[in-house]
Amino acid sequence: MPEPIYAIGDVHGQLHMLEDALARIEKDGGPDAQVVFIGDYTDRGAHSREVLDLLVKGKAEGKNWTFLRGNHDQMCAMFLEEYPRSDARLLVGYHWLHPRIGGVETLNSYGVEVSERDRIYQLHARAKAAVPQAHIDFLANLLPYHLHEDILFVHAGIRPGVPLCHQDPNDLIWIREEFLDCPDPHPWLVVHGHTHVATPEHHGNRVNIDTGAGYGEPLTAAVFEGSKCWLLRDEGRKPLTYIGSI
Repeated sequence: MPEPIYAIGDVHGQLHMLEDALARIEKDGGPDAQVVFIGDYTDRGAHSREVLDLLVKGKAEGKNWTFLRGNHDQMCAMFLEEYPRSDARLLVGYHWLHPRIGGVETLNSYGVEVSERDRIYQLHARAKAAVPQAHIDFLANLLPYHLHEDILFVHAGIRPGVPLCHQDPNDLIWIREEFLDCPDPHPWLVVHGHTHVATPEHHGNRVNIDTGAGYGEPLTAAVFEGSKCWLLRDEGRKPLTYIGSI
């Protein structure tokens, strides 16, 4: 029987939702369950600092957890470098502190207030003083993907037809239409987040588990055993079937 592997969608600073998801996983698979976090731990929600505290603590304790990089994690990490940068994949006029991105909420969770009269260098200095080095190191060392048997876990998706070793790391955390609109089989079942949907979706070649926690919607936890997939609810496992199947 295949070993179960669990996945948690985009967290976006939702501490209590994350704690609930981990409790559901532990109830189903025990304290040593293998868990893949799909990325986007920061931004939008009110508790990015506490979320990173939990994840850093779990990593230090040697939990069987794998942490993937999301685009929001990359934007946060780039701002916290010695000289703050902005991600080139953002739309013109957007930046990490833009209201639609959610970086301000992340800084607020560290006690850093943001004013329209702040200059970037001033805010950057306050952020560097407030964010623990352990959090900066954690964000800098996230993985681009995790391959488990016939399942590929990745934040946003892959560019179809490109070997895994040649994938652009920025595509793995930013891609949308080229991946989402592809109906063809991939070499693996791709489990991803990044593009939030109302409920988890199984498209046969991919499974989307980003259900909008950053906007106050539920945080999805799922379990995979070979080609079988279930959602983890409070009452237990619920099969996730292909969209359009009977």
